[in-house]
Amino acid sequence: QSYVDLDEPTHLEFEYARRLGHVLDLVGEAGRALDVVHLGGGALTLPRYLAATRPGSRQDVVEFDRGLLELVAEHLPLPDGAGIALHAADARTWLESAPADSADVLVADVFGGSRVPAHLTSLDYAREVARVLRVDGACLVNLADGAPFAFLRSQLANYAEVFEELALIAEPGVLRGRRFGNAVLVAAQQPLDTDALARRTAADAFPARVEHGEQLRRFMGTARPVRDEEAVPSPVPPDGAFGVG
Repeated sequence: QSYVDLDEPTHLEFEYARRLGHVLDLVGEAGRALDVVHLGGGALTLPRYLAATRPGSRQDVVEFDRGLLELVAEHLPLPDGAGIALHAADARTWLESAPADSADVLVADVFGGSRVPAHLTSLDYAREVARVLRVDGACLVNLADGAPFAFLRSQLANYAEVFEELALIAEPGVLRGRRFGNAVLVAAQQPLDTDALARRTAADAFPARVEHGEQLRRFMGTARPVRDEEAVPSPVPPDGAFGVG
């Protein structure tokens, strides 16, 4: 699902997209052009946002559904000079062929139907993400889960194995296990400005909480990383979890 305003590309409608936008705003110096990889394209909401907020950025969008890319190109065309290259390919296959240390940011928002595919939920995949990112880069992952959070905890364990810093952004009711919902995982090798991120997410029209440090370690508990041969897709959302059903 995507929401695009062609006249106002900085408008982010959905809760999870707004949270991703808050993180993107805090990467590096404000307004600095970035090299960004988007795994999962949708209607190119975030690439449009970055093209507007960080002019000169170079962005690669990897979307498995070629028909979707063609539909977007026809009905929601990108502005000239946007610096956005589209690739009809499998996200992990493309990532494995990408050069090391080539991206400032990687945004992963890949769903097959309503689930993150299994080959994008393993430690082996997280290591590929880390390989492609520069040492001061950041990875942003849109995930979905509900209590008891076995899937979400396994993803935290994967990224904790290869990144020094982690943060998790979600609506408090989701983190308390009251409902199924989205959670944005942020991973980096350098310290994250979690105070600034917490202020932005708390003041948002859809308030969210930022978990990091010891609180996040407690949330992760005894979860362990998952290798390719053990990986599973994210759980099936319950009926009505995202306003449909």
